[in-house]
Amino acid sequence: MSKAIVNGNRSKGRINRNIYGHFAEHLGRCIYNGIYVGENSSIPNVNGMRTDIVNALKAMGIPVLRWPGGCFADTYHWRDGIGPKDSRKKIVNTNWGGVTEDNSFGTHEFMELCRQLNCEPYISGNVGSGTVQEFSDWVEYCNMGGQSPMAGERRANGQDAPWNVKYWGIGNEAWGCGGNMRPEFYGDLCRQYSTYLRNYDPEHSIYKIASGASEGDYSWTKTVMERAGRFIDAVSLHYYTRPRTKRWEDKGPATGFPREEYYSTLYNTLYMEDLVENHSRIIKQYQGDRQIGLCVDEWGTWFDVEPGTNPGFLYQQNTMRDALVAAINLNIFNNHCDTVVMSNIAQTVNVLQAVVLTEGDKLVLTPTYHVFEMYKGHQDARQLESYVETAMIGGSQVPDLHISASQRDDGTVLVTVANLDDNSPAELDCAVTGLGKLREVSGRVLSGAIGDYNDFDSADNVKPATLTAGLTGDGFRATLPVCSVAAFTLK
Repeated sequence: MSKAIVNGNRSKGRINRNIYGHFAEHLGRCIYNGIYVGENSSIPNVNGMRTDIVNALKAMGIPVLRWPGGCFADTYHWRDGIGPKDSRKKIVNTNWGGVTEDNSFGTHEFMELCRQLNCEPYISGNVGSGTVQEFSDWVEYCNMGGQSPMAGERRANGQDAPWNVKYWGIGNEAWGCGGNMRPEFYGDLCRQYSTYLRNYDPEHSIYKIASGASEGDYSWTKTVMERAGRFIDAVSLHYYTRPRTKRWEDKGPATGFPREEYYSTLYNTLYMEDLVENHSRIIKQYQGDRQIGLCVDEWGTWFDVEPGTNPGFLYQQNTMRDALVAAINLNIFNNHCDTVVMSNIAQTVNVLQAVVLTEGDKLVLTPTYHVFEMYKGHQDARQLESYVETAMIGGSQVPDLHISASQRDDGTVLVTVANLDDNSPAELDCAVTGLGKLREVSGRVLSGAIGDYNDFDSADNVKPATLTAGLTGDGFRATLPVCSVAAFTLK
């Protein structure tokens, strides 16, 4: 029996709903033939957006969507994607597959997608190959409600009211595909760009996110904070999980992987906690009297592409291993909600750790999708301190259990627990303190073998099921299947 405790008397604060954010780049079939099929498609759509995808993402509770990249962001010039579609400039997507980008999905289309999803837009601006004027004009185009050149151009293109876009990324991976910059240079550039990203409505202040570090590059975060900390609201962090034994060029398959790669992937996923704690510590050291957040705006698994697919499209299947990676990361972000203000899994559709896969008019919800749906009750809830006894498994690499908990304003408590063990079920005895007497408990579980996945011939192979849980004198008790993610709702 594994003992767990949820302590209602201690909390790090509210879990920002944007921790459950997503990322859609102009990469492979994420936007085109994924989210966006065009108004004339035979696939049901509203203004070009696939109806089934929009409905699925809304049901999952998507709060914020990052666009247009990724590496694509620092080659994207926003004026190429406005105005009549038949006159928009065609370019080559040099980052991802060398395919032609016709710019039929641009600013207006992205904002229409966010309107349909009822989510916040998060736009990454071009710092690597753009200019301060170009970025400043884009903010004005989106947010100016009065009379100005950019507001007039937006109205001429069919949008009268400003969109009041709040979240703006000042470049992407400036240390790499965003310009191969040194941190000192980017820090100064970030100050300059931030100066010209203006507020056009005192009730709708913009939120400026600096291009942050790759993985454990703490010197990048330190330097950017030293040079630009007082000009920004948050710093980003990117970390992709890969099997420990694999080089970047050889990440291993997304399916059919050996058991040791299952455990090494989970081991590497747990490194996210160190990254969050260490980068947050540096941010706090230099933030002064302002609170500057951490945005983990690219995270997820990165494996070899599926055989026979374009290597530049980054299409991979999604198994129970991916579901457990998602559960671990979301638990970590929940438990560090005092510093993590947003995260964005990469990517939404058909790319890397996607929540949705498509093939023609067919759609599949991945195991990762179901984790996000099961966890959505954490959004905007009060985080609760939680602990669980663990045993080390997988050659003493990882703990068998991983937990987080929260309480909504109506008093409902959500406890999410992952059983990472692929061999043994977990008998869980969870005590709940400081919240009064429990009256009711219900459970849901997502489980399967480590390599189980959904495909277009078997779309429901992995899906949530009811999990029996019983009240005890001070909490609840349940049995978690092997390789599972469980969500318990307490009243």
